[in-house]
Amino acid sequence: MFSYIYLASQSPRRQELLKQIGIPFEMLTAAPGEDTESLEIALPHEKARDYVERVTFAKSSVALARWQNSGKPWAPILCADTTVSLPGNPAGEILGKPKDAADAARILQMLSGKVHEVLSAVVLVIDPKTSPLCLVQVSEVEFAHLTEVQITNYIQSGEPFGKAGAYGIQGLGGAFIPSIKGSYSGIMGLPIFEVNQLLDFAKVARI
Repeated sequence: MFSYIYLASQSPRRQELLKQIGIPFEMLTAAPGEDTESLEIALPHEKARDYVERVTFAKSSVALARWQNSGKPWAPILCADTTVSLPGNPAGEILGKPKDAADAARILQMLSGKVHEVLSAVVLVIDPKTSPLCLVQVSEVEFAHLTEVQITNYIQSGEPFGKAGAYGIQGLGGAFIPSIKGSYSGIMGLPIFEVNQLLDFAKVARI
């Protein structure tokens, strides 16, 4: 049995969710100069599920190399990625993190009044010599019709930046969402049911 895991993510939300389910963890964050953003670039015409799985496996490979250079004792490594998908969107179904305010407005206008999908993949490296395990959680999120004023005010809050789909359900963006079908924690970025399944399989202790 492992007494803790490594979390290869700087997301405060993922840290909070692990604490919520009593998982002891240490951070395994990027070294200075390490390019993590390039891992999240979508390929042309890539489907959302293929994208989120590919990116999370890539993150796990980078995290494993990071551990190998750290000198730390072994513990399972948890990686995750979340993307927002608008199936049938002519410009591509993957709605990533906005580049700037104009891009955030474009994304929010596309989501306004529609139901979209949020896909969260989790990958656990149980042993450095075996293939990682992956689970994907898919939720449906209904967005209210947003006015131009609502979109402008929301962008001015700063919350859309750094978030796939240009919103955060756990923050001000939650006021735009009449209903969800799926996993609230998955929409936040770490589906705790799926994480719990992987950690049970790996025999990770709880607090």
